Amino acid sequence: MTPEPTPDQTLAGELRAVPMLDGFTDAQVAELAAAGWEESYEPGSRLFDEGRPADDWWVLLSGRIDLVRRIGHEEAIMATMEDAGQWAGGFRAWDEHGIYMGSARVMEQSRVFRLPASELRRIGQDWFPFAVHLLRGLIGTARRIESNARQREALVALGTLAAGLAHEINNPASAAVRSVGALQQSSDDVFASLQRLAGVGISAPQFVALDELRRSIDPAAAPTGVALADLEEQLTDWLEEHGVDRGWVIAPALAGAGVAPEWLDHAASSLPGAALQAGLEWVASSVTTSALIAEAQNATRRISDLVSAVKSYSQVDRAAVQAVRVVDGLESTLIMLGHKLRDGVTVVREYDDSVPTVTANPGELNQVWTNLVDNAVDAMDGAGTLTVRTYADAHHVVVEIGDTGPGMSEEVAAHAFEPFFTTKEVGRGTGLGLDISRRIVVERHSGALEVDSAPGRTVVRVRLPLDASA
Repeated sequence: MTPEPTPDQTLAGELRAVPMLDGFTDAQVAELAAAGWEESYEPGSRLFDEGRPADDWWVLLSGRIDLVRRIGHEEAIMATMEDAGQWAGGFRAWDEHGIYMGSARVMEQSRVFRLPASELRRIGQDWFPFAVHLLRGLIGTARRIESNARQREALVALGTLAAGLAHEINNPASAAVRSVGALQQSSDDVFASLQRLAGVGISAPQFVALDELRRSIDPAAAPTGVALADLEEQLTDWLEEHGVDRGWVIAPALAGAGVAPEWLDHAASSLPGAALQAGLEWVASSVTTSALIAEAQNATRRISDLVSAVKSYSQVDRAAVQAVRVVDGLESTLIMLGHKLRDGVTVVREYDDSVPTVTANPGELNQVWTNLVDNAVDAMDGAGTLTVRTYADAHHVVVEIGDTGPGMSEEVAAHAFEPFFTTKEVGRGTGLGLDISRRIVVERHSGALEVDSAPGRTVVRVRLPLDASA
């Protein structure tokens, strides 16, 4: 389509009704209409593409146009133009390097008013030159401030998550190193005790009976705390009464595996006196080896779970928009922030298993959950109850993040979602967390973000539409 400029009284009259032009004289609206033209587009058409020079100013007259931006391999909706007077582009009227920040995708039969940026610049300089001068300075300053602030916010968040992840991985990694290091000594003890068993002339039936006794041990039944100490003392007394040496080594290992004195009675009846010492040493070193292997397995499994949580949180190698279970994102976020959820913070999960999936960008939602959980923990000063709740109503999936902090004052609540507003001291945050969360929920996912705050109970409620096309 090669449109021809067709300024006329009909276009001027239609522009006259656009709220954005309230206060303009009829002559000014007519001049504006004469400088541009009307165009019509079918669904599926594109007005402009991301990254191209913003050489035109587009004003919606009727229809619906989605402004999209490429994220990974897919296009995500950044905003929707559906009310007459909404506009896009034209940045080269005040910025010689201005480009389109996204692409315009026509969703319904649409009509737009198109004005070259050069004409927009001329009209602006003729009608309000001082305002254009201020606008240029404001745009440049705002871009620099927002860019620097968002980069800092991202770096701070990344540093916090990296430190938390390092802390989470360090414990199981250290446990695995300790267990593997102790396995060498434990395996040496197993072979040494086997050698001693062979030296005392234990028969094959006796060894089979001893091995059956070893297999009957159930470490899961082992006591803990005071009960474990009492059992260890009982085993030590039994060993002394039966002349078994090295009770300080054998008794703790057997007690940790849940061995009772009655088990020792069976072992004594199956082995001759000389073989009892070597047999119990072999059993003790065997259960120790098994315990160390289990510890190493649990530690490495914990590391694997953390890596899986990181992949789920970051949505690596996954589509930008997909069917999302909000519980999955909440759980991966709680794992990522696990270092903050200790030492006084109690996490209460109230998940409704019947909650359906929503069509959303899971990586962006994880950013929302991170901001809300982090704010809740900060509000409680590291001590209190964090409640994470999910449920669904007729039209939405709802996620609630609640805390038992002091609550928001009226002033804070009034400004909570404004960019750069923060209650934290200098050096902690940039005041972009709730603003970014609002943009993601409201503008990117057509949802709602609400706050109910009172002393001792603050709830931030996120509503995500069940119908993604709504």
